[in-house]
Amino acid sequence: MTEELSGADLIYDWNEKGDKPNYPKRVKVVDETLRDGLQSPSVTHPSIQDKVYLLYLMRCLQIDAADLGLCGAGERFKKDVVVLAKEIVNQRMGIVPQSAARTLESDIAPIVDASEEAGIPIEACVFLGSSPIRQYAEGWNVDTLLRLTESSVTFAVKHGLPVMFVTEDTTRAHPETLKQIYTCAIRHGAHRICVADTVGHATPEGVRALVSTMRKMVDEVNPNVGIDWHGHKDRGLDIINTLAAIEAGADRVHACGLGVGERSGNTPMEILLVNLNLLGMGDRDLTGLPEYCQVISQACGVPISYNYPIVGADSFRTATGVHAAAIAKAINRKDDWLSDRVYCGVPASMVGRTQGIEVGPMSGEHNVRFWLRRHDIEEHPVVVEKILAAAKRSAKLLTDDEMKRMVVVLHQRLKQGESVADEDLEMALAA
Repeated sequence: MTEELSGADLIYDWNEKGDKPNYPKRVKVVDETLRDGLQSPSVTHPSIQDKVYLLYLMRCLQIDAADLGLCGAGERFKKDVVVLAKEIVNQRMGIVPQSAARTLESDIAPIVDASEEAGIPIEACVFLGSSPIRQYAEGWNVDTLLRLTESSVTFAVKHGLPVMFVTEDTTRAHPETLKQIYTCAIRHGAHRICVADTVGHATPEGVRALVSTMRKMVDEVNPNVGIDWHGHKDRGLDIINTLAAIEAGADRVHACGLGVGERSGNTPMEILLVNLNLLGMGDRDLTGLPEYCQVISQACGVPISYNYPIVGADSFRTATGVHAAAIAKAINRKDDWLSDRVYCGVPASMVGRTQGIEVGPMSGEHNVRFWLRRHDIEEHPVVVEKILAAAKRSAKLLTDDEMKRMVVVLHQRLKQGESVADEDLEMALAA
């Protein structure tokens, strides 16, 4: 932080003005990457080695719980859940293991087996469609839903599994139906309920109305029961909806690395964690986020776009002259706090990254000088002038190799007292 001024002096924060949401000091987070994330039709299913590595990265990010997979989807998935759950036990990770299941004994029984084999209770995330449209499509009625709820929760609890009961498509379900289903689940032993925006339908206003209503209902039945929020991003409202759910009473929220998942995907974990820290709902060490996202990208075959928040190539770099000038001046002050915020809403250091300044057609003198300084090269006026002119003629950023080749040519000419023509630098760029 600069010695002369405080952060409050340098940034007028409109986020602190007006009616501020009553956020808790810490919110628990569930990582759904290895379950809902892998339901994306476009991803590659990672090897068990990659899954284990990812579990370690989750621990570093202080993830509270992780769905390890659908045991009922087949023996392969059950084996992976066992391996991961055993790793949690052996390494004493503070991660609650989960496995999702339909309201069928045939789905829940494999979780019981996996839990016994791993030697740790695995939270059964038992899900059931609840909206009228889903009931119509399936040929269900409310009595059917209540029967499935009672039998599945009773079976899981009888076999020693903690149960989170999930109503699919909660955001389009009737309140009376939800009240009956959740009440039934809680009274038969569910210790948590999950409100799910399964198709990405909700708006923040709808989320606040729904979750606050469910919070009141749960408090009437059993105040000790927790509420989870599970959101999708079909309308691009995933983060704001998650924050609305927290504001309304959800104490645990779900997300997937890089936002992978069915259709348009789920709430992105990396963006959620950064926002929780910035909003004072956690102080997690997020310097491991780039590695976490890179592992998911490589293991699941999900490319990270250059302009993706937090971990994209361009998240913390600029090639624009006016931006670069401000950052370079801040860096010259040797003030990390200042350089991390003067042209950035998310501090790069929070996620283990640094500010970058590149040279391209929209650059200015500060871009070139910064690059030369970073590479311990003399900032000769002719070198700066010629490289900047070459950058202006270019249609893209200049790479480090291209910059170095031009520097070599320029220094040779300067040493020999010769002038440098544009063609000389174009030849160096084309080499």
